[in-house]
Amino acid sequence: MVKPLPIPLNQVLAGSVVITVLLLLGSIMAKLHLAEVSAPAPQAILVLGGGSGREEAAAQLAAQNPHLEIWVSSGDRLPDAAHAIFRQAGVDPERVHLDYQATDTVTNFTTLVPQFKQHRIQHLYVVTSDFHIPRAAVIGTLVLGHSHMTFTPVAVPSDYSPESWLKLVRDGGRSLLWIATGYTGEGLAHYLYPPLPQRALQDSQ
Repeated sequence: MVKPLPIPLNQVLAGSVVITVLLLLGSIMAKLHLAEVSAPAPQAILVLGGGSGREEAAAQLAAQNPHLEIWVSSGDRLPDAAHAIFRQAGVDPERVHLDYQATDTVTNFTTLVPQFKQHRIQHLYVVTSDFHIPRAAVIGTLVLGHSHMTFTPVAVPSDYSPESWLKLVRDGGRSLLWIATGYTGEGLAHYLYPPLPQRALQDSQ
């Protein structure tokens, strides 16, 4: 007599997780495509704070696109100084939204999703340092894609080396956690990756 073998519970759970993640990623890619079709050109500018030259680059981009509003997420300048950068580039301060909720790259995106939805924005320029683009792209794909938005990255030259793939995996996982639970796992950011020297700390977050 042939005796059926029980399937280990851990294999069932692992398989279920893999299938769920694959379905979620498929859904996100479909939403990204629909957003690109609905809004083929960027409708606003998002500046990821924490890196030298990002506000200046965004100000030039805003001057070239006078119909776009700008959101600066946790920039490293106080409001008066930040507004001065845009004013010097000829950008009306009324177009500039300064937001200081974010504490790292994941929350740069998640904290502003409600505002983008309120303004019916489906396509963003995302301005950040060149070394930071891969991680921002992973997070943006997941967070914005899940929220029916797409983005066009704008790289600001820097002297930093490319980031470790561990950071991409960490923050990709945190983005998936946010999608599933609404929790970003901010406390995991420094726990899962060794702290950097102080001068590079903000750029790395």
